[in-house]
Amino acid sequence: MTPADYLAAALLLIGGLFFLAGTFGLLRFPDVFTRLHALTKADNVGLGLTVTGLAVQAESWAVAGKLLLIWLLVLLAGASVSYLIAEGALRRGGVHGSADRLDHRCPAGLGTDGTGLGGAGQWRSV
Repeated sequence: MTPADYLAAALLLIGGLFFLAGTFGLLRFPDVFTRLHALTKADNVGLGLTVTGLAVQAESWAVAGKLLLIWLLVLLAGASVSYLIAEGALRRGGVHGSADRLDHRCPAGLGTDGTGLGGAGQWRSV
């Protein structure tokens, strides 16, 4: 195996670990927004590392360019879909999945105006 093969294998392995971390974040975090953050960040980095690992093994610059274009299109699509999911969660009133984490004693807290969208809110450790 050449050094390029080792580099490509390492990049693919690390990219796969980022995908795995994003999946754990999706399953583990409590609300829509933290899940979206974990999933989009980890998947974008994971795909970037995977594309880079594949580009190292590409036969030509044209193939590497196509891989880069695919990655950029996925970044754009991921950001658009994440925005739509977050906007839908806000419209449904799902600002936070765990209401006990919000300190309702704060007059400017989230949800004090009945809409779930007002104020900055004061978070306390659980």
